Amino acid sequence: MAQIFIPENVQEREQLQGGSHSPNENRSPHSEPSQRRRLGLIDLVIALVVIALISLVVVAASRWTAPLTSSIKIDLAPTALPVYAGYSLLRMLLAYLLSLIFTLVYGHVAATSRRASVVMVPLLDILQSIPILSFLPGVVLALVAAFPHSNVGLELSSVILIFTSQAWNMTFSYYHSARSVPQDLQEFSTVARLRPWQHLFKLEIPASMIGLIWNSMMSWAGGWFFLMASEQFVLGSRSFQLPGLGSYLQAAANKGNASALVLGLATLIALIILLDFFFWRPLVAWADKFKLEMNSEGDAPSSPVLNIIRRSALIAAMTTRIFRPIGASIAFLLNRMQPLPGEAHLVAAHKGQSQHTSWFSLRRIVSSVFGLLVLVLLVFGLWYMVRLLGGVSLATWGQLVLAAGATLLRTLVALLIGVVWTVPVGVMIGTSPKWSKRLQPVVQVIASIPATALFPILLVALIDLPGGLSLAAILLMLLGTQWYILFNVIAGAMSIPSDLKEASTIYHVTRWRRWRTLILPAIFPYLVTGLLTASGGAWNASIVSEYVTFNNRTVSTQGLGAAIASAGAAGNFSVLLAGTLLMAFVVVLLNRVLWKRLYDLAERRYTLS
Repeated sequence: MAQIFIPENVQEREQLQGGSHSPNENRSPHSEPSQRRRLGLIDLVIALVVIALISLVVVAASRWTAPLTSSIKIDLAPTALPVYAGYSLLRMLLAYLLSLIFTLVYGHVAATSRRASVVMVPLLDILQSIPILSFLPGVVLALVAAFPHSNVGLELSSVILIFTSQAWNMTFSYYHSARSVPQDLQEFSTVARLRPWQHLFKLEIPASMIGLIWNSMMSWAGGWFFLMASEQFVLGSRSFQLPGLGSYLQAAANKGNASALVLGLATLIALIILLDFFFWRPLVAWADKFKLEMNSEGDAPSSPVLNIIRRSALIAAMTTRIFRPIGASIAFLLNRMQPLPGEAHLVAAHKGQSQHTSWFSLRRIVSSVFGLLVLVLLVFGLWYMVRLLGGVSLATWGQLVLAAGATLLRTLVALLIGVVWTVPVGVMIGTSPKWSKRLQPVVQVIASIPATALFPILLVALIDLPGGLSLAAILLMLLGTQWYILFNVIAGAMSIPSDLKEASTIYHVTRWRRWRTLILPAIFPYLVTGLLTASGGAWNASIVSEYVTFNNRTVSTQGLGAAIASAGAAGNFSVLLAGTLLMAFVVVLLNRVLWKRLYDLAERRYTLS
């Protein structure tokens, strides 16, 4: 990132602060491009891509507004794959946009408000620990009831279920990064008198960008992992199915159609490669400018797609004529709403004390009404929970506790195996742009392949070995969670400033000492985030690794995930709720006893200040 300085010139400082003038004032001729670019082939391709995306949205909208069809027949013909891929891609994109909005709002409030963080961080722990199948009954039944005559309810259910597999990981990453902003930059924000929105967009989000992008990639991989569960689900006697790649892979696995399964996986891999090349790699190259360092690295990440976008006349014209004026107008409104720090009392005096008092009273009334609604919902929810849990016997609770112990053991084994190989590989990828270019797309593709689609093949190979499904469950947990650790380690290694790496080279620091004094301390906060999210992901993955249905067969082993999955399939909501609460309790207990202490250690000793 470029060196940060405090301008001495008043006009420059006002420009940094966004000023309070109208967006149309003081526009210099240099704000326009120095040379008018001509439209070319690149712009035609970009326009065609935009038209294709709009067409996909239109086709999907016709599907959403069609009469409700809870179950459809999945066509296993190869010609159906492009349409199914488009449906799944749109659901993933909508879920990611929801996750990104949730991450920025929730993570920002939790990181900047001590009072709110006391509630929000433990709540995030609980949300992360709730498996996707536990969201299923409430989400699906409520949305289907809200939209009884169209597919909107089912489609929104699928999007929200994918959201629950993406959002928590991204939010934890953003929260950690926002809490780890170097103290000198925090002090600069105060000295420069940045407004709250400017602090968010000019300091907090840029400082969190590298970790957020890599965890977004991991969240997409998590979404692909649970795609089959979010497009095809069973609640008691009712089954719901949506057209998409997840349903296609599940139908191929259920029918034992190996050729269709291979074609579905090949389509998914091709889609992942295209996303990596056209979306994630440009983002990684663009985010390199947010690295906290004094010197720019010689061999920085690059992307031909990003270079094309930067040369595009169409993008330049849209930026100049549309995006910048809109951004300036939004900044102008935000500046009017948020006075400079230290001037709030002057604004209040200017507007009049009575107006301030009436606004304060209105805000209190709205807050009170909202709090009352939340309280009513909590009371109703607790009453319904107690009523459901009353049907769970002590013997069932005992079985669930034993099952939780078995799942905990598998989770610890999967995490240990994951750490052993992801730390050295992640550091190698993150510290070497050469290896990053070679291995990033490979890692992204492998991480995004749903292990649930491969599980029938793995199960056939492992079912006759000692341990059988227990061994296969550990392997599936590992396949589903090791990427959380790897992507966070890569983000941590990429965030190491080049000047520190150059200093270790100049002073001929030995490899072991370099690991001990530079690399491990630098990646430690990211490693803790990766282990935390991987732990929650492993518990979530237990519902698909301990209870498997393929080729019209159901195979299960002892574990809390199997208990929750079987209860959901049977429509036994009492056991489903009991298992979910027990899983949430175990995960939150681990987070409080282990991960929170490691987080505090990372913030206290291993932040870049």
